[in-house]
Amino acid sequence: MSEALLSVRGLRSGYGAVEVLRGIDLDVAPGEIVALLGSNGAGKTTFNHTVSALVPARGGSIRFDGEDITGAHYRAVVGRGLLHVPEGRKVFPNLTVRENLELGSFARARARRADNLERVFSIFPRLRERSTQLAGTMSGGEQQMLAIGRGLMGEPRLLILDEPSLGLSPLLVEELFGLIGRLHAEGLAILLVEQNVAQSLEIAQRAYVLENGSVQFSGSSAELLATDRLRQAYLGV
Repeated sequence: MSEALLSVRGLRSGYGAVEVLRGIDLDVAPGEIVALLGSNGAGKTTFNHTVSALVPARGGSIRFDGEDITGAHYRAVVGRGLLHVPEGRKVFPNLTVRENLELGSFARARARRADNLERVFSIFPRLRERSTQLAGTMSGGEQQMLAIGRGLMGEPRLLILDEPSLGLSPLLVEELFGLIGRLHAEGLAILLVEQNVAQSLEIAQRAYVLENGSVQFSGSSAELLATDRLRQAYLGV
């Protein structure tokens, strides 16, 4: 693997008296798709929030493009190009599609907002058609497109996708994973945090499996799928 774009070592984090992450090591190389897998409560979302500086780290280190960002403010993290598309989409329901997208360039790439908006509309023609529609009136699949489009407006170097297939129909899930593949083909590094194990491992180069806040297995997708005990105990495939 080439030098990591994101390098996490010994990461600990939690809420109040509860420690959720117990010493996580994880790397994402430039242009790589890495899957972070695990059941509900394994610590995936806490990991995302800690790397994105929404929850403070209690120990360990987070480096992005060679710089230590462990204690950085979340705006500084976004400014470096590490962008997070949260679980549940988190669009602004009372703003239009266009307004939601424009907010994606608030902290980064503001000068190229018009060009990036056109790029997002070319990737998601449905968003162009609905640019003046209130985001809260859109379907779940359309809101997921909007959430990803908003992330792309900030010209990410690494895009964290937190449960992007959650609540989508099988057809929309297929479309979503096709989109992730296209973004990867353009050179974008992606950390894919998912419960949809089979499709995640089809598209990712490597994967980590979390259980109770610790990495239980890591390796190439092929290696994980070839391990019978892992497939049966952790992946359900």
